[in-house]
Amino acid sequence: MLLIPAIDLKDGHCVRLKQGDMNQATVFSEDPGEMALHWLQQGARRLHLVDLNGAFAGKPKNEAAVKSIIKMVQWYAEENDLDEIPIQLGGGIRDLDTIDRYLNNGLSYIIIGTAAVKSPGFLHDACSAFPGQIIVGLDAKDGKVATDGWSKLSGHEVIDLAKKFEGYGVESIVYTDIGRDGMMGGVNIEATVKLAQAVSIPIIASGGVHVLADVEALCAVQDEGIEAVICGRSIYEGTLDLLTAQERADQLSETE
Repeated sequence: MLLIPAIDLKDGHCVRLKQGDMNQATVFSEDPGEMALHWLQQGARRLHLVDLNGAFAGKPKNEAAVKSIIKMVQWYAEENDLDEIPIQLGGGIRDLDTIDRYLNNGLSYIIIGTAAVKSPGFLHDACSAFPGQIIVGLDAKDGKVATDGWSKLSGHEVIDLAKKFEGYGVESIVYTDIGRDGMMGGVNIEATVKLAQAVSIPIIASGGVHVLADVEALCAVQDEGIEAVICGRSIYEGTLDLLTAQERADQLSETE
């Protein structure tokens, strides 16, 4: 079970939101590159970036911050003789040119959320053009998929869309329970497992991680197809220590 620190970008700063509300943002750092370095030093093996402004605007809005993070990650990998440290990014990605530019800049994976729901043809084209590098972000509340930075609730069922997109060749799915995100009330294990059992591609859990017990609970069901969990507010506010939690997850994986 891989723990992936989230770096949410708003106006060039690193923030955390409560339930996706842009008006409930807490700024944790004004230097995205330094924030990335901090998590790498805490043992992060992969980073999850979100362009929050981009998610609402429908086009990239924090490219300078993203580039500073990529530069820092590449420097850190070279300095520590490490293989590539994957970086995934979502938020406001609506065309193939943007994907191509981001991947050429050094990102490993692109997450398509709203555009996947509204323009499935675009997702299909992206998977064909960039095989193995496209992740779908499915954000849901009560089983229904939300779009446009969580501001709109669609009538689509999560599992129905997941099965459809699996056929397109997406690399994995980031599944976020909006009701849990930023609230630190625990991961929605039941819904995440149900989704993982419905498809054969990996699921990355997101939303609600609070304490070590939440990570242990996910490790207990990782054989269902849950390969990673994105950690946000918990590691920023200190209710979960990233290094300790990853070591515990590794330990549990070895004993499985």
